[in-house]
Amino acid sequence: MSAETEPGRRRLVNLAYRLLGSLAEAEDAVQETYARWYDLSPGDRDAITSPEAWLTTVASRICLDVLRSARVRRESYVGEWLPEPLPSDDGTDDPADRVTLDESVSMAFLVVLETMTPAERVAFVLHDVFRYSFAEVAEITGRTPAACRQLASSARRRVRDSRNPPSPGQATLVSDFRRALEAGDVRALIGLLDPEATITADGGGLVPAAPRPVTGADRIARFLVGQRVGARPILERPVNGQPGLVSVEDGTAVTVFAFAVDGMRITRIWAMRNPEKLRPWNP
Repeated sequence: MSAETEPGRRRLVNLAYRLLGSLAEAEDAVQETYARWYDLSPGDRDAITSPEAWLTTVASRICLDVLRSARVRRESYVGEWLPEPLPSDDGTDDPADRVTLDESVSMAFLVVLETMTPAERVAFVLHDVFRYSFAEVAEITGRTPAACRQLASSARRRVRDSRNPPSPGQATLVSDFRRALEAGDVRALIGLLDPEATITADGGGLVPAAPRPVTGADRIARFLVGQRVGARPILERPVNGQPGLVSVEDGTAVTVFAFAVDGMRITRIWAMRNPEKLRPWNP
C-alpha cells in the first residue's frame, strides 16, 4: 500500500510549512517522512492501520525537532529572521507540493507563530489550524491531552493579542504605496503609514538589509526613499495570499514586501531580501 498520494503529500507540505515557516525546510521534512516510511519493511507498513496518521505523526515530530534546533541556529543568524514568503503559485512543478494559501499562512500569522515555543506552535497548528483533537495532538507530541490544551490556549492568546485580520482595502493601499515608492514621494508614503508603523527586513547576511526594524512613518518613508527602492521595477503580486509587492532587478525578484494594515493605514511591512528565501519567486 502506497502512502505517497498527491493529496497526502500536499497535506504534509501544508502542515510542515505552517510549522516551520520555510518551504525548503517543509519539503525536506516531508521527504524525510516518506524516507522513513519506505525504510519500514513491507510487513511493518501493512501493520499500520492508518498510514495518514503515521505520516502526520512522523512529519510533526520531525518539524518539532527542526523548530528546536532552529532556535539555536537563529541566534547566530545575521539580522532579523523572517518566514519564507510564498507567491500565489509557489513555483513548484508538482501540484502535490503546493501550499494552500489562506489566513493561516499570511505573513502576519507566521510572524506570530515565530514568537511561540516549538511545543506551542505544534499544538496550536495541529489543533486550531488542522483540527486534530487534543488526544491526537498528545499522541503526536508525546504529551498529555491536558498539556496540549494548555499549550494551544497559550498560543491562541498570542494570536488573538496580535491578530490583524485582512482588510478589504489592503490592495488599494499597496497600490498607492507602490506608486509613492516609484515617485520617491516621502509625504505620500507617510500618509499611507500608521505613525507607529514598523518595517523589518531579512537579508540573512547575504545581501544588504536594515539590521534592526525601523519604526515610525517618517523614518520608514525616508529610509525607503533613501535606499532608492523605487528605482527598480516594482510589481504588485500576492504574497502568502495577501496583496504585496515584488522589487525586480534584471528579471529576478530581489525583495518581496508583505504588509499588515489596520483600517486605511499600513502598520507592518516585512521585506524579504535573503535570496535563499526567494527561491519560489525565481524558479
